[in-house]
Amino acid sequence: MIKRKVVWLALTMVVVSLSCFLLMVQHEAHSGLLLSPPSELTASSREEPLSYSPMLSWSKDTEAVYYEVEFFASKPLLLSATSDSEAAIFRSYAIFQNHYNPPLRQFAAGYLGKEPLYWRVRAVDFNGNPCTPFSELAELWTSAEVAPLQAPVPLTDYNNGNGSVLLYPVYHWLPLSEVTGGYEVEIYAGNPAKPEEAQLLDTLRSDVAELYDPNPRYSDRDLYWRVRGLDQEGEAVTQWSQPSRFRTAPSDDWQVAVLGDSISHGGGHYSYGPEDFEFSWLRSLGFAAINLSESGDTVQMTLSRFERDVLPFHPQYLLILTGSNSLRAGEEPDVVISCLQEMQRRCREHGIRPILLTLPAINPDNIQHVFKEETVPDWYNRFARVNSFIRTQVHIDVAAAFECPERVLPTVYAMDGLHPDVMGKRLMGRAVSAAWPKAKAQADKEWEKHHVRENP
Repeated sequence: MIKRKVVWLALTMVVVSLSCFLLMVQHEAHSGLLLSPPSELTASSREEPLSYSPMLSWSKDTEAVYYEVEFFASKPLLLSATSDSEAAIFRSYAIFQNHYNPPLRQFAAGYLGKEPLYWRVRAVDFNGNPCTPFSELAELWTSAEVAPLQAPVPLTDYNNGNGSVLLYPVYHWLPLSEVTGGYEVEIYAGNPAKPEEAQLLDTLRSDVAELYDPNPRYSDRDLYWRVRGLDQEGEAVTQWSQPSRFRTAPSDDWQVAVLGDSISHGGGHYSYGPEDFEFSWLRSLGFAAINLSESGDTVQMTLSRFERDVLPFHPQYLLILTGSNSLRAGEEPDVVISCLQEMQRRCREHGIRPILLTLPAINPDNIQHVFKEETVPDWYNRFARVNSFIRTQVHIDVAAAFECPERVLPTVYAMDGLHPDVMGKRLMGRAVSAAWPKAKAQADKEWEKHHVRENP
């Protein structure tokens, strides 16, 4: 009897301890310190398995900089949602998109086609700290009868809503683990699936699954791009992807265009680019606009490409936001103002109504932390001098959309201190939309005044 009581007591203690542990894990996973874990993980089952080289995906988290994925040979008995597990047979860090092609043959060859693996994922911030718990475990069934991907899969979705027409496109695709020598991208006028109708315009290379096109791409024909993977000798190891269409056509009669640097080109939060349209302030506009911006522009660079990039589209209104890169690097405000004035002059010369946008504040400490770039100590006075000039012109005050109690751009608006993130871009787009009727009327009035003066 005493032995039975001892056994019963021991079992009770185990159950209580296990319950407490599970409650602790549940509390960790849903505490206010962390965001919701990734969801919508790729599903598989014994009846519907994936290939031996599957493409796994999960919900996109715009607060993440990258993701961490763990794989298991079996379900661990105890698994914390907030800690790495020693039971994992493979772990991959620094996955910079919400897709992953794991090299299963390298770490789980003995399980393929026989037993399920298990996997989970969590989001990580720039400093390597988790910003979500791990997701629930997902089963990963595989079969040799399911063909693996034979080519990268394009991810860009241009010409689909506000802000999705870029003069300088960024090509983005699902990377494949077998690719060791980078990728080759071809750009065509016309669909390369119909060789008799297509014209090869350019061939570019990239070491990663993303490519900023260094050239403006526009044509009254539909444009296409495709990508394939290479080995270390530069030979193709995949097929070409399906051609992906985009259209940037002057004949589409764009009434409004945006000219500027990366703040307008798009992207933010370190790992998101202009193809991630959540990070474009043009997405929140209440009217259509073509994006003629290019990442990395100084004010002189923006000015130098005016004829090449603006005049083919001949918009009626041109929103201009440039100068941040110049000023933070030490350029004199008068130089920036002079370049803006020259852009205004060229606009009027060609029948375009210019509307200047004020420069949002920056955060030098965050810029240094993320990009390892210095900012001149008197940046604020330089920005203020240029913004004072802009506010005397036909303008929209996007800088006023940000509350900056300490004069610097708060991290909540821009993790990297320069490019507003999703919330910041929405503030900018909504500010432009709200001010648009008044700014448009002022631009029309200004144009009429100059037109009368030059043509009495």
